[in-house]
Order: sequence, then C-alpha cells, then structure tokens
Amino acid sequence: MSRLAAIWKRIQPSGLMAWMARRTLTQLASGLAILAAVALTGSLVVTGQAARLDQRQQAALSALDDFGAMASKLPADTSMDASAMTEGDAAYMSAFLSAFQDGPTRNVTTLEQTCRTGQGGAGVRFIRAPVGKPAGLLALETARAERLTRLGDGVFLIRLDAGQLCLTRGVDVIVVKRPIGSLSIIVGRVVDPAGVAWRWAVLAVALTGALILVSGLTAALFARQRLTSAIAEVSLVLDRAALGDFSRRAPDVAVAPELTQLSNQVNRTLDRLEELLSWLRDSADQLAHDFRTPLARASARLDKLMETEDPAERKRLGEAAGRDIAEITRAMNEAMALRDGEAWLFESVRLDVLAEAAVELYQPIADIRDIRIVAEGEPVSVLGVRSLLQRAVANLVDNAVKFSPDGGVVTLRAWDCDEGPCLSVGDQGPGMSGNQPSMPRAKDSHGMGLAFVRAILRRHGGRMTIDDARPGAIVTARFSR
Repeated sequence: MSRLAAIWKRIQPSGLMAWMARRTLTQLASGLAILAAVALTGSLVVTGQAARLDQRQQAALSALDDFGAMASKLPADTSMDASAMTEGDAAYMSAFLSAFQDGPTRNVTTLEQTCRTGQGGAGVRFIRAPVGKPAGLLALETARAERLTRLGDGVFLIRLDAGQLCLTRGVDVIVVKRPIGSLSIIVGRVVDPAGVAWRWAVLAVALTGALILVSGLTAALFARQRLTSAIAEVSLVLDRAALGDFSRRAPDVAVAPELTQLSNQVNRTLDRLEELLSWLRDSADQLAHDFRTPLARASARLDKLMETEDPAERKRLGEAAGRDIAEITRAMNEAMALRDGEAWLFESVRLDVLAEAAVELYQPIADIRDIRIVAEGEPVSVLGVRSLLQRAVANLVDNAVKFSPDGGVVTLRAWDCDEGPCLSVGDQGPGMSGNQPSMPRAKDSHGMGLAFVRAILRRHGGRMTIDDARPGAIVTARFSR
C-alpha cells in the first residue's frame, strides 16, 4: 500500500514537477523519446488487435457463406435419421458436400498457398456421418475450440499447431459447427494473420518509432554536449573572475541559446563587480590623495609658524593649519559616508561654482610656486552628487598645479559644449598624449587622480578626455545631462 501511495504522489502534478526538476535535460529528452516510441508501440498493438479482429470477422463471414452454400446443395431427404442411413449414403453425402464446401464467393486460395505464404483464406472442412468414415480434417473436431458468440451462433476459433494442417507453421481457423440432418459438419476458413496493408502499416510505425527514438536520443546527447560546453565556458569565466581577472566574459547564443539569459546575467554581474572593484581601488587611492594634500599644506604652514615671530601671523598660520586638519577629518567622515551610501544624493550642481571653490582651495598651495589659478566660463549645471563632483574637480586642479612650472597658469573653464555640460582644467606642464603621459609626469598623482575622476564621471554618465595644450594638457570632464 505504501508503494502505491508513493507512486500516486509521484504522478501528482506537484510531485511530478518536483521529480522532473531533479532530472537533467538529457534524461528528460531521452524519456520523451522513449515515451513516444512506447506510445507508437502501444498504438501498433491496439491497431494489431483491431486488425486481427477484423480478419477473424472476415474469415467467419466466409465460413458462414461456405456453410450456407453446402446446406443449400443437400437433397431434401438428408433429414433422415441415423438409423436409416447406410454407409453408402454417408459416403455419397461426404463426397457430394466436399465438392461444394468452398462456397460460391470464396477467393481462390489453396491450402498449399496458405501453408507456403502464411496468408489466410483457404477453406477447410470436416464431415462425420452416423455410419462410415469421416471426411476432411480430423483436427477440426479434436482440437480445442474457443466459442466466439459475438461472431455468430456455432462459430469457434481453433488454433492448429504446425503439423496439423501445415507442416512448418501453425494457423488460426474460424469454423462453423452445426449439424445438417444427421450429419455433423464443420466448415472453416484460415484466418489471414496480417494483410498487405497491415504489414506496411507495421513497417511504417516501426520505422517511425525507431526514428523518433534515435533522433530523440541524438538530440538529447547534442543538447547535453552543448550545455556542458557552455557551462564549462561560464565556469571558466567565473574561475578567472575569482582570481581577479575580469577580462573574459561568458559566451552568448553562439554556444547555447538556452543559457543566453544566464550568460547575460553573469556578464552584467561581472561588469558590476569589475566596476565596484575599480571604484574600491580608486577610492583607496583617492583617500591617500585627499589626506596627502591637506597634510602637505598643514606641514608647510606649521613650518612657517615656527619660523615667524609675528603673533598675528602665527595665529593666522595656526588657524590655517587647523583648517587643514579639519579638512582631513572631513575627508575621512565623507569617505565613511560614501561607504555607507549616505552621500549618494543627486541634485543640480553648478560646475562654475565647483571651479571657483577649487581655486579658493588650491590657491594657497599654488602661491608657494607663484602659480596662478584662474576660473572662467559660464553658469552650467549637471545632475550629480556634489561631494563626488567636488572631489573630481579638486583632483584635476591638484594634478594641474603639481605638473605646472613655477610661475605658470592653471585655467578652469565651465561651459555648455555640444554633448552637454563640460568642465576643463588646463595646465602648462609637459603635456599628455591621449590617456598616457607623453613625458614622465609624476606617477604618484596623475595615475591615481585621473582613475578616480574617470570612476566618478562613469557614475554620472560622463566621460573624460585629455588633449595636448602645447604646452601643457587639458583634461575635460564631459557630461550628458
């Protein structure tokens, strides 16, 4: 009982879905192919049973026709009882009926043809009189008979083994067993086991079933190989990503269309991870950059404070150094806020205002080397995070000041270009070619600062370009909104 309950649970919709979920695509495809072949085989069996029943009905009709034809040829005095019949009468009647036992409409198929080809249609008979020897096939009387009431009264199915009618094959015979007067007559027809049309149908169904089974298994093996190859590619990409290599991406529909959505999702995840790791590296670099600048200013002012004797100047330098230390604290707090996402508030930010703030922030450092910072342009706004954009502008100005010669000029310009809002920072240093320095410009600043600026611009849907100012370089932040 428990086994039946388990089977019932398995065939229920939820149980069936759970069972299918644990199977591979190859197993499911193979199972479907096998089920299709089994279904065709079942239909072949059912069709075979129907064809066999039809052949028996045809043989029964022919046997009844034969029996009627024989009965119609008997003389009127055949109803004599057994006591009045002599052996001569019995022999005469047997010979007479044998001449007419085939009936008027039977197809001309001899017993020899039936035994040689296995096709049905040949007629058989057995006649027993009250006296004398019986005539015909004795096995029709002695063989076990199965009554077929649905085919008619007195109709039976007899199975004749090899040697009883045919030497090398057994046959099925539909017979009619009815007495005529004092005679016991058995008339039958050999059942055709399969007609020509039925044999062609069997062949067609068998070939179709074999084709479905082979094609299903082949498709399952191909799908498994393709999926295995695609999953191996995805696994390789993930393994490389786990080692820090984000240069490869998962394949798309060229390998396995079934995994297109998964491959796209994996690629989007890898893109996001690469962006986050880049942002993490740039953020770490920027923290060092942000701390270095105010520390340098504070150190320079403290050195001056120790050298000067003027109390007012000492007070001014001390307050300035305090502001630098406060700037370090602010940068640290801002970094913590960025980590927690508290500063990701998008608002309308004026680029020209950011440029003026950068001038005010870096002019004291630039004065040490007699560098002049100039802000020009027109009011222009972008949608972004104010603190991040301010860092980006400050980073560009810091680099420009460091690479400018003593007495040089750093120019900040904000304007509305063809693509959208733009802000550029130009210096008069050794210049840059493309994204790489054309001359050995201090790697400790441009390498980290520009990477951080690029990350911020990507966050705001913008991009960065570097042009040669001859002399110097112009770094431009271009926004699309």
